[in-house]
Amino acid sequence: MRTLILLMCCLLLFVCGVQAQNSPDCRTAIPVCADAPIMAEADGNGDINDFDPDAIRRSGCLEKGSVASANIENNTSWYVFRAGTDGRIGFDIEALPAVGTGPITAEWDFALYGPDVDCTDISSGTADPIRCNYEVNDTPFTGIGVNPQTGQEGAPHLTGSQNTYDEWLDVQAGEIYYLLINNFNTNFDGNPEPYILTFTGTSVDADQDNALDCTLRDEFLGLDIVACVGDPAITLSALNSPAGADIGSVIWTVDYDDDRTIDATLAGTGPFGAELIVESLRQNSGRYFAEITTASGTPPIVTDPSGILITFYDIPVLDRVDILDDLSDSNNIEVFVQGDGDYEYAINGGEFQDSSVFLDVPPGENTLIINDKNGCGTTEPIPFLVVGYPKFFTPNGDGIHDAWNILGIETLTDPVVFIFDRYGKLLKQLDETTIGWDGTFNGRPMPSSDYWFRLEYSRDEDGALVANTIRTHFTLKR
Repeated sequence: MRTLILLMCCLLLFVCGVQAQNSPDCRTAIPVCADAPIMAEADGNGDINDFDPDAIRRSGCLEKGSVASANIENNTSWYVFRAGTDGRIGFDIEALPAVGTGPITAEWDFALYGPDVDCTDISSGTADPIRCNYEVNDTPFTGIGVNPQTGQEGAPHLTGSQNTYDEWLDVQAGEIYYLLINNFNTNFDGNPEPYILTFTGTSVDADQDNALDCTLRDEFLGLDIVACVGDPAITLSALNSPAGADIGSVIWTVDYDDDRTIDATLAGTGPFGAELIVESLRQNSGRYFAEITTASGTPPIVTDPSGILITFYDIPVLDRVDILDDLSDSNNIEVFVQGDGDYEYAINGGEFQDSSVFLDVPPGENTLIINDKNGCGTTEPIPFLVVGYPKFFTPNGDGIHDAWNILGIETLTDPVVFIFDRYGKLLKQLDETTIGWDGTFNGRPMPSSDYWFRLEYSRDEDGALVANTIRTHFTLKR
């Protein structure tokens, strides 16, 4: 009887023209909780391809199930929820007949991600679903827990099993999960198709209002978004608020600096200005707010108190490479990047590291690669010079280490190098045009020993050229 009543209510809502909530992209997933069934419809692929097809083929239960032609992301809906209590939860996804079509035409599948991953983890393939089902459905139900129509118990995913329910999920309070609902067996004509999402489990039975944290739903603009410059535009929807379709008008504002000062009022689009389109440009990074005046006046004003912070990142651009402690026994460098992305670095084909400081870098020309960990791009190898010096040289005519000089001397301003023996006698003077010292003085080979040098050059510090002098030694070996 419960299912029949819900079905009739849902159909009534659709017939009466109430717009169902839906977000086809992970990054604008709709916050939900378990205090009531969720009646919705899926109506498209969305602007973002939430999956890397190559990664999906390696992600276990998102392999294409029993039907090779199944689409992983077709008519999709994304939700996000936060556990309010410790315990066990599940959910039922019930297919409904599309209005005016008679029989059920949708076949719903799902994938659940968490705890505490984000859409970047999902799209990059670094986060696998912890529960999912892409099997052929022989009932209107799929989900986690127990099929309410057949009594079928959920079980771990097994491709080809045609078990439409996965096993229960044990959660801890505060954990955040993302849920993808996907319609494989769509009629492919672009028409939206309806379903009911109902949360179940012992936690829900014990406390339906708090099993999932309903305060998350007040953040109806969704969780903060990290995106790339050049991505499709982001559409924020006031229709996902607790006010639903009860909208008289919407005022959109933005705090570009995220300093709690509103910088601009923006124009929404669509009926009542209920949507805001944010183009993917660096200058559009900021925290966005929606203030909804309801049509009914109950409640009169609905807001998302925290708003949503959207941050756009671009392909990283190298600012400079600084040499730390010029000409020390170990050449250490620090990399500086234009922008405020989350970067990792690799030099000379090595492994990436989070630190922008590298120790013991070889003197001379090296290469640097910078990767934005948000997935917004990787630089081509960038050459850079480390001004250093060989610790030894062997002027024996074999063509290897036959001359000694400062490596990268051509990058310095007005460089001069003076080479002395251990008694302080000047043996050779070099500059950026000199090939180097061949280990002789007045045509006579100098013996194996340590030799000292003094490097003098100018350095630009805050626009002023400052003289620098460095003294150290190297070894001649014969």
